[in-house]
Amino acid sequence: MNGLHLIADIYSCQSEPGLLIERERLEALCVAQCNEAGLTPLGAYFYQFLDEQGEAAGVTGTVVLAESHLAIHTWPETGDATLDVYVCNFSRDNSGRARQVFQRVIGALAPQEVVRHEVIRGRLPVNEAVAS
Repeated sequence: MNGLHLIADIYSCQSEPGLLIERERLEALCVAQCNEAGLTPLGAYFYQFLDEQGEAAGVTGTVVLAESHLAIHTWPETGDATLDVYVCNFSRDNSGRARQVFQRVIGALAPQEVVRHEVIRGRLPVNEAVAS
């Protein structure tokens, strides 16, 4: 289960109008970027939130990958989003593919600020383990 988990809090997006608010466009972007990076989408579920007037509001979605997943959530009222890309590195190292998807989705959102975290998941080899 060793892998790489990329996490971003994305602020003040300047993307094309509608990208944070239109479920179909956001889903198409995420699935396409996973495919282009060489990952294997198995399915996607994106949900369109509606405001009190019944108009499109934020979107939450996941792309389930053979290698693990992508998850994204948007807050168009503030121009913000969160993005997680997690890949397992069981049969091959998918770290570069994950970084490509992560960068391209963030790039499409055109944020003014991004807070990023990179988490290596799984057990370290014995010679790299840190004694507590």
